[in-house]
Amino acid sequence: MAVSDEQIAHALDVFGGVGPLTTRKMFGGLGLYSEGRIFAVLMSDGTLRLKGAGPMVKVLDSEGWERWTYTREGSDKVTAMPYWRLPDALLDDPETAADWAHRALAEL
Repeated sequence: MAVSDEQIAHALDVFGGVGPLTTRKMFGGLGLYSEGRIFAVLMSDGTLRLKGAGPMVKVLDSEGWERWTYTREGSDKVTAMPYWRLPDALLDDPETAADWAHRALAEL
């Protein structure tokens, strides 16, 4: 299932304070970019995730953000991706969401 125009518009609103953004559709979802760097993804199910790297990984984990993990069919191995689900409160708080995005971008 691909993301809808409404979901894309909402993601762009959430991160509107980051500055000029570009997007790229991928795997039914959407990558969000600032100055050519992907910093967030909109998943095909509508979930918005922020990318974490370096010290930001520990920050996101300590804040209790849910990390994106998956298990391949036929395997027991869990793979962790470098993206964390935005807390619901940030979906309605673009200013704070942009602050988090700037913090994440500083580590990418």
